[in-house]
Amino acid sequence: MREDGGRPMDLVQTHDEIDELRRRHPAWQLLRAGTAPLALAFLGQVFVEENTRSVSRTDLVTRLDDLLSALDRPAGVGDDPDREARYARSAAAYLDEWSDPATGWLRKYYPPGADEPAYDATPAVETALSWLRSLQPAPFVGTESRLNTVVELLRQMAFGAEADPQVRLDELHRRRRELQEEIDRVSAGQVDVLDPVAQRERYHQFATTARELLADFRQVEENFRALDRALREKIATWTGGKGELLEEVLGDRRGIADSDQGRSFHAFYDFLLSTPRQEEFADLLARVQGLPALTAAAVPDPRLRHVHHDWLDAAERTQSTVRQLSDQLRRFLDDQVWLENRRVMEILRGIEASALAIRGTQGRAPGTSIPAAEIDVVLPTERPLYRPRRRLTLDSDGIGEATERADPSALYEQVYLDPARLAAAVADGLARRPVAALPDILRDHPLQQGLAELVGYLALRDGVDTVVDDDRRDEVAWIGDDDVARAATLPHVVYTRAGVPPPQPAAPPIDEEGP
Repeated sequence: MREDGGRPMDLVQTHDEIDELRRRHPAWQLLRAGTAPLALAFLGQVFVEENTRSVSRTDLVTRLDDLLSALDRPAGVGDDPDREARYARSAAAYLDEWSDPATGWLRKYYPPGADEPAYDATPAVETALSWLRSLQPAPFVGTESRLNTVVELLRQMAFGAEADPQVRLDELHRRRRELQEEIDRVSAGQVDVLDPVAQRERYHQFATTARELLADFRQVEENFRALDRALREKIATWTGGKGELLEEVLGDRRGIADSDQGRSFHAFYDFLLSTPRQEEFADLLARVQGLPALTAAAVPDPRLRHVHHDWLDAAERTQSTVRQLSDQLRRFLDDQVWLENRRVMEILRGIEASALAIRGTQGRAPGTSIPAAEIDVVLPTERPLYRPRRRLTLDSDGIGEATERADPSALYEQVYLDPARLAAAVADGLARRPVAALPDILRDHPLQQGLAELVGYLALRDGVDTVVDDDRRDEVAWIGDDDVARAATLPHVVYTRAGVPPPQPAAPPIDEEGP
């Protein structure tokens, strides 16, 4: 084979790349599969047309079983034996085949906290469906709107990358002149309105871009998920230090975030989270959906009425995949810290056991004297990771000058009951006698804080046992803070030292003569 300028070798390389795609790419395998009509129709309706990102196995099996029954329902004369033989397997068998890693048309996973697997379509399904839609004849091919889009993109790139201030000013002055001319025409009553054909052309271009954007989210999520799988494999086989792993993982994470795809995704996500832009987009979308030129021709797609909410949901799922990287890394660090702490404790226990073993041999054998049996171990991992402080936004709007003056004397009138003083009073009573009754204690130590102090005596538990005799009643009196005499009637309370049984009441005398 001749190599005129290297062109034949380039063709050979291109041929090999295409052949590799034909043999390995899941989208190409899906188009060549015998069940391609069933898979594309079912998966396209469930995951693409309905924009579903997660379906449980039970629901998916039920829906696929209904479709298989509908395909094989016409029985009797005119049955197609090929169709019956072609879809003879069960719905569960088809799902297992499509979700097999070697096939790669469905992603099977377990959502957090769920025992039943769920399914989601892979980017290969989106790619196959996109190629399939390109085969269908278009109602018309619009070129004018796409030309305007191309020119506007070129203008943004040319002047957006221009660093000369004068060139930027000239462009801004030109755009201002065009706006002023349009304002003058509209003020004079000359309003240029897009004709129905131009409106439908631009709407088709918008609908195509919106659907392609939803399809791109699956590819972005798949890329982040591939990074998550690579991180899990790296952690499972890692034998080095934590610092090296952190440096490598964070380097990969920064590489994804700083890539063209990562920057574009984060800019798009920031746009979705902007409330003014969401409101503007929703208002424009509602106005476009209600244009008479579109509704008369039944052009508006009702699924695009809330497409920005679908974008936000798809972007959030992509963000959750990114958060899994941090969760996996945190679990690895927690496990490593636990293992290191366990190893440290084992070393310390060994040192203590060795110290105890040689304690009795000191002075009899050389080299057995040690200055201390403890050592201070300071590990670098004991220092916590840096945590940035949260910045609190103080909103001082609406705060006026106080018009009322509060009485601060209430802060100095709080009552504090010292349990130690009450326990000392009971101990003083028990020092004189083995059993101390509450009235006797209060006789020697009168109540100073009223009912609160009386309740404190009843709640004592440290070092004493409390025995309450409900058959006897005692009356306790005290003088309140307002110089008013107060009294309380309560059962007979007796204190004994902890662990000493209380005295038993004397048995009644027995009359020997009998009745």
